[in-house]
Amino acid sequence: MTDDPAATVPAALLAHPHVVGVELVGSRAAGTAGPLSDHDFVVRSDDLDAVLGDLPAIVAPLEPLSQQWDRLGPPDYSCYMLLLRGPAKIDLIFPDLPHRSEAPWEVSAATLPGIDAHAWDWLLWMTSKRQAGRDELVREQLDLFHEHLLAPLGVPAPPSTIPAAVAAYRSARDAAEVRLGLTVPRALEREVLPVLPVA
Repeated sequence: MTDDPAATVPAALLAHPHVVGVELVGSRAAGTAGPLSDHDFVVRSDDLDAVLGDLPAIVAPLEPLSQQWDRLGPPDYSCYMLLLRGPAKIDLIFPDLPHRSEAPWEVSAATLPGIDAHAWDWLLWMTSKRQAGRDELVREQLDLFHEHLLAPLGVPAPPSTIPAAVAAYRSARDAAEVRLGLTVPRALEREVLPVLPVA
């Protein structure tokens, strides 16, 4: 998936009969985006249940490397997060679907792939904020990253930088793989890791 998400994402969504509008919003729409800024799309539907039930099939033409609901979004809407090759972070915002923040991850063989997807999505997003000079936000997010993701994996203290978060996550995930007897695919890591800061 190397095409412009501003064109390909709406085309994929609007192919569904119950998606009636897809609007690019945020920094990409305003022309203020950085190279790693996410692409935010507000999605409107005349049958929300039908669209939600078909979401994996709707986004399949985009060939996402990961897809999952944002566990920590605001209460007034829900966000379905995709990571595409590039890497490109896509947020599909459903304004008619309220959201309740979820508890930190519980680590198991069933949840580790979701944890991995969440980690790389979150690390890419934090890197985009770092590039924008939003250092205070990044510090706050590193604490949340620890609370919701690293601490459940057994990391005792919050990382102070994104590179430290990457190192802590990879080490803890690898240990969890051994403990749980499974290996998480590395395609997502290979896509995102090269654009993350190394120091």
